[in-house]
Amino acid sequence: MTPNTTLVFEDGHRFDGASFGAVGERIGEIVFQTGMSGYQETLTDPSYAGQIVVQTAPHIGNTGMNTEDEESVQIWVEGYVVRDPARRPSNFRSQRSLDDDLVASAVVGISGVDTRAITRIIREAGAMRAGIFPLDGRTTEQYLTAVAAAPVMSGRNLSAEVSVTEAYVVPAIGPSIGVLAVVDLGIKNATLGYLASRGFDVHVLPQSVTLEGILAINPVGVFYSNGPGDPSASGRHIEVLRGILERRIPFFGICFGNQLLGRALGFETYKLTYGHRGINQPVLDKRTGRIEITAHNHGFAVDAPTEGIIESPSGFGRVEVSHVGLNDDCVEGLRALDRPAFSVQYHPEAAAGPHDSTYLFDEFRDLVLRSGGAT
Repeated sequence: MTPNTTLVFEDGHRFDGASFGAVGERIGEIVFQTGMSGYQETLTDPSYAGQIVVQTAPHIGNTGMNTEDEESVQIWVEGYVVRDPARRPSNFRSQRSLDDDLVASAVVGISGVDTRAITRIIREAGAMRAGIFPLDGRTTEQYLTAVAAAPVMSGRNLSAEVSVTEAYVVPAIGPSIGVLAVVDLGIKNATLGYLASRGFDVHVLPQSVTLEGILAINPVGVFYSNGPGDPSASGRHIEVLRGILERRIPFFGICFGNQLLGRALGFETYKLTYGHRGINQPVLDKRTGRIEITAHNHGFAVDAPTEGIIESPSGFGRVEVSHVGLNDDCVEGLRALDRPAFSVQYHPEAAAGPHDSTYLFDEFRDLVLRSGGAT
């Protein structure tokens, strides 16, 4: 391999390798993803907007790409880092190669680099800015200047970049229990399928929707999706959610939606050192004592006591942390005891698996029915 591409971290680390996907220059927050499968779902997950994703699994692209497994309308990652891309896909469901899709989506990548060493850097120093560049004669210092000019993830509101601009409806599968208002902050297709299969007429609304816009469709419940960016930069979404809580409309949030519920309840959020990204994260359900293996993709978390019942600093009554991450005691779920609202930090809809947590969609359906939704 003759290197023609370089990966440069803002702290000065540099790795030279071969171009993979589109040729060009991209800068973003570099993070690692530990899943050994499901790379297509990772690439098309809007929550990865603005990020350069490093796959810790060494062989990527083996099963190709197909239309059925896409989580959204496009690939969202800012850049892609792999060690050994497959020379050709080998799977009966494959329709295209990964390399072809990266080129078609203008996603710049690099291969032939030591992803174990790269992951150790992120694991020890934390997620940071990095850039993928062509080897074009520039010095490392010149590459670093370009990286340093890029925005950091903290303080960024990326919802407008990934959300739909026009509302649309996914009809209920089977008898309808009513209209569900889904605020698209970067939603995945699998989520919509799980909600529709529970009897909701799913109205997907742009992230710019107002409280009045939500109330106008007379929803039996409200759902906040996953999405990219810093929850502290989403003040408008938080205020809309407080209006939902005041009216005691049933609420369910996933990932970014969990962080926004935390802030709506009056808790702070903080940036994790390197985040949780993978399909193999153990989480404890504190009510049952059951340990779920879950899918994660988040760089921020809610700052709340993980033991006991807490009073909501915003005046919404009693709150408890319902789920805890066993790797680092991170808050992985919230439940309001005096409002019909709960959320989880992880992804119960993970299309690539695991599927330990799909019961949460049933719990939300039951919550809506108990709160007066259609039967």
